[in-house]
Amino acid sequence: MWLGVDIGTSGVKAVLVDNSGAMVAEHTEPLSIQRPHALWSEQDPEQWWSATQSAILALPADLRSACKGLGLSGQMHGAVLLGADDNVLRPAILWNDGRSASQCAALGPLALEHTGNVAMPGFTAPKLAWLRENEPDSFAALKAVLLPKDYIRLRLTGEKTSEMSDASGTLWLDVAGRRWSGEMLAATGLDESQMPGLVEGSEQSGMLRPDIADDLGLPHVPVAGGGGDQAAGAIGAGVIDAGQAFLSLGTSGVIFAASDGFAPNPEQGVHAFCHALPGRWHVMSVMLSATACLDWVIRLTGFAGVPAALAAAEATGEQDDPPIFLPYLSGERTPHNDPRAKGCFFGLTHDTDPAALVDAVLEGVAFGLRDGLDALALDLNELSVIGGGSRSAYWAQILANALQVPLVYRDGSAVGPASGAARLARLAVTGETPEAVCTMPREQARYLPTANPHERLDRFRALYSSLQPNF
Repeated sequence: MWLGVDIGTSGVKAVLVDNSGAMVAEHTEPLSIQRPHALWSEQDPEQWWSATQSAILALPADLRSACKGLGLSGQMHGAVLLGADDNVLRPAILWNDGRSASQCAALGPLALEHTGNVAMPGFTAPKLAWLRENEPDSFAALKAVLLPKDYIRLRLTGEKTSEMSDASGTLWLDVAGRRWSGEMLAATGLDESQMPGLVEGSEQSGMLRPDIADDLGLPHVPVAGGGGDQAAGAIGAGVIDAGQAFLSLGTSGVIFAASDGFAPNPEQGVHAFCHALPGRWHVMSVMLSATACLDWVIRLTGFAGVPAALAAAEATGEQDDPPIFLPYLSGERTPHNDPRAKGCFFGLTHDTDPAALVDAVLEGVAFGLRDGLDALALDLNELSVIGGGSRSAYWAQILANALQVPLVYRDGSAVGPASGAARLARLAVTGETPEAVCTMPREQARYLPTANPHERLDRFRALYSSLQPNF
C-alpha cells in the first residue's frame, strides 16, 4: 500500500494506492484562502498540517497500517518563511498572489539568463524580494524558505528537503543544471544555507518520524521527494515521455507536456521546469483561475452547488450572441503575464440569466486554456484530463471544442497529483523503473471536437486586448 498526500489550494487530499495501481481509499479536507489586500493570497501553514493529519486519519486504519511509503505533492511557488526553531514567521504567500509585480521587473533579466523562465509574481523569488522591501523585520529573521509540501515534509520527517520539479517554480533553480542558482539567490538577498536540500522526486527524502507515524497510524516508512502538483499529476496520469501531455482542470488550469530535455520558451510565458523523474523535464502553460472561476460564479448566482450550476448551463442550449467571460480573477500568467488583468462579463442583456453566466464562465476558462495551448506550440494527438473539474461531461465537450484536441478522461483523474505522489513513493522504495509504475490509467471517456468556435475565440482575444490598458 502506498500513501500519496497532495497539499492543494482548496483542500488536502490523501489517497492509498495498492500494488496494482488501483486507488483503494481517499479523503479530502477543505482549506480556505485569505485575501487581506488587493492582489494578496495567503494561507496559514498550520492549517495545511491540521488538514494533512485529518485527511490521513480519515483513511481506513487497516489500510494505513499496510503502508510501505509516503509521497508528497503540493501547490507550487508558495513561500513558507521559517525563523528560529522553524517557527513560521507569517502566513504563506501563495502561487496566485500578485503583489510582487515591480520586483519581477528587477529580477527579469537575471531570471531569463539563469533559469530560462520569465519572472512572474506567482513565483517564489519575487515574493522574497517583496518581503525584503516591505517587511524587513520578517526578512531579517528568516532562516529558511520552504514550499508548501516541503513544510509538511518538515513536520513529517524533520528534514528540510525539496525536489526538482517544485524547486523549478521558485525562480532560484538552475533548471538545466538541476541545482540552486547562486546568482538568483543573491539577487533576493539569500544564500544556499537558507534553501532546503534537493533530491529527485523518485528518491527518498527522509523517514517518517516515529512519533508522527504512531499518531497517524502508519508504519515508520520512507518519504519520497514527491513533486509539485503538476509534475506529480503527470506521474499519476502516466505523462512521462516526450509527446505525452495532460490538461489539469483545478483551481488553476494547466497544460503540461513532458520533454526529454530543457526547452525554455519564455517569450510566450511558458514554464520550462524539471519533471519529478531524473533526467526529464517538461513545459507547461498556466492560467491562474480555472475551477476557481466556476466556484466564484456559483457564489455570485446562488446555485446550490456545482452539479446544479452545470445542469442549468447545459439546459440553456444554443443562444444568440451569449455573453463572453474573461477569466482573469487573479490576473493571468500564460500568455499575458499580467497580474493586473481582471475578470469581465461582456455582452449582457435583459435576457441574461444566471445559467447563461455559468455557461459563459465555462467557455471563458476553455478559451483561456486555448491561449495556453497555442503558446506551447506543440503538435498533440490527445490530452489526458485530471483535476477536480474533470467530472463534467458538458464542460468536457466545451473544452474539446475550444482546444480542438481530443480529451481523454481516465480512472482517478480527480486525484491525479495525490495518486502521482503515491507512485513516486513506490519508486523511492522499490527502485522499479518509471515505465513499470507510471503507466496511463484506464480510459473512461473520450471527447472529440464537434465544432470550432473560432469566431467566439477571436472576440475573446480581442476583448482582452482592448481592455488591457484599463486594468
